[in-house]
Amino acid sequence: MSQSLSEETYTLISKDFQLPEVKERFSEEAALQVLTRAISQLMDRNLEHLLQICYRVDLSEYKLKQILHESEPDQVAPDLAKALWERQKLKVEIRRRYSGD
Repeated sequence: MSQSLSEETYTLISKDFQLPEVKERFSEEAALQVLTRAISQLMDRNLEHLLQICYRVDLSEYKLKQILHESEPDQVAPDLAKALWERQKLKVEIRRRYSGD
């Protein structure tokens, strides 16, 4: 496997959010910052599209509602980024486990 778990997760989530390629040293923290900014922009400009992405990524409806209703207003984007990241990371782990590589 040439990519780390975090890099593969970033590649997967980049498809939905059209995130820029990370060229410097990759870190999960940096990836979450980029994702948080993208989510924040979508919250301001196109909430419906953001909700479609959450559905497509298969973030649980309970988790989404919990974040939208219980997080502090300035924490919604970071909390949602973390939840989406963890969901995509789980998908990568499952694919790796069952791919036979």
